[in-house]
Amino acid sequence: MAIMNIIQSLNHTLHQEFARDSRLLTFGEDVGAFGGVFRVTTGLQEKFGEERCFDTPLAEAGIIGFGIGIAQKGLKPICEIQFADYIYPAFDQIVNEMAKMRYRTGNQYSSAMVIRTPYGGGIHGGHYHSQSPEAFFLHIPGLVVAVVSSPYDAKGLLASAIRSNDPVLLLEPKRIYRSLKQEVPEEEYLIPFGQAHVERTGRDITLIGWGAQHHQNKQAAEELAQQENIDVEVINLRTLNPLDIHTLVASVNKTGRCVVCHEAPLTQGFGAELSALIHERCLLKLQAPVKRCCGLDTPFPHTLEKEYLPDTPRVKKAILETLDY
Repeated sequence: MAIMNIIQSLNHTLHQEFARDSRLLTFGEDVGAFGGVFRVTTGLQEKFGEERCFDTPLAEAGIIGFGIGIAQKGLKPICEIQFADYIYPAFDQIVNEMAKMRYRTGNQYSSAMVIRTPYGGGIHGGHYHSQSPEAFFLHIPGLVVAVVSSPYDAKGLLASAIRSNDPVLLLEPKRIYRSLKQEVPEEEYLIPFGQAHVERTGRDITLIGWGAQHHQNKQAAEELAQQENIDVEVINLRTLNPLDIHTLVASVNKTGRCVVCHEAPLTQGFGAELSALIHERCLLKLQAPVKRCCGLDTPFPHTLEKEYLPDTPRVKKAILETLDY
């Protein structure tokens, strides 16, 4: 076991997987000798050569389009989009080509590739470097969407993404890239897609989140346990598509109450879909409506970033309001 932050864990996994599978390539803006803007690809070009780790022009549609093309030839591309906010020029390639390749070819071809991208706020990046675009891609059949929340998850999810036969969008929360450290096994391991993690068991209310938000949720649960003797069950989704609805239903049927938290804006965020699913499956067990605690329905603000993000006090308030319903 080694103590790693998320960047170190991702980098360690890339080195391990590149050594295991000679089909792997990674490319994007500044990922080569520079090692990426956040240094996730540090050392890959030096160790494995420029043919397997290289820079691209500032053209996201080209990055993804090139990846789709070489995936058809049996290679395994890992594309880096420098910030999730800049993934939109590649939206057509992702939605109309990459995600549909297996379906439209009757399973003859597959765009088995990975898109890595840092997302979310917390670094005072303003509205072009702080967005959480996961909901856009959850509407797209054929695309796996996974979200990192810890160094341990980073290794297991990235390894699973690389070995998947389907295209995977891996979202990495940049605000905890370096601040969060934990023990990570140095040997290979996989975290299965569609398997949520119950971080904390509880009897009073279910609290659902993913990515960096998961840590605000954990802190809120711990504070409420100490201050109010409220027992919160905390669930980290890990993958949004496929969704582990069975774990969510089992938890909410037990607790009777639920709060969903995410950084993205409230309206038509993934929390709305989770709320609908839980109401459909748990209606007779619910003692209060499912509550959402989310980002605001505004562009991501620079100076008011703290007010925008659903921090621990906001999460606690949402839990208490649901319990008082």
